[in-house]
Amino acid sequence: MISLADIRCATAPVRPRQPRVAPHLPRVQPLTVPPALEPPWHVILLDDDFHSVEYVVEMLHAIFGHSAALGNRMAEEVDNKGRVIVATVHKELAELRQQQIEEYGPDPQETSPQGQVSMKALIECSE
Repeated sequence: MISLADIRCATAPVRPRQPRVAPHLPRVQPLTVPPALEPPWHVILLDDDFHSVEYVVEMLHAIFGHSAALGNRMAEEVDNKGRVIVATVHKELAELRQQQIEEYGPDPQETSPQGQVSMKALIECSE
């Protein structure tokens, strides 16, 4: 037979058990050396005798956004020294800018076959 005490125990409110939680400890990050930053790369325009100053200035403006004054100074330097640094950027962008220079197209003022191709560029690590 069921006693009255059994019924009270069965109908008494059930208290949820408190979960056991570990004490809060701050997370400790492992001591590691941060990754080294990649050095910047130079985009270097190479000289040739088949492209006009106007072509160089226009190309530098179209690809890099250089002003006409800066483009003229760079065109003069590439003509005098055989090369000029036109940008210093991260490696992927340097590769893209090199490709853009080499695919820019012919100089419309040049009639020789050598002027009907784009100028050449290379990239070098700045360090």
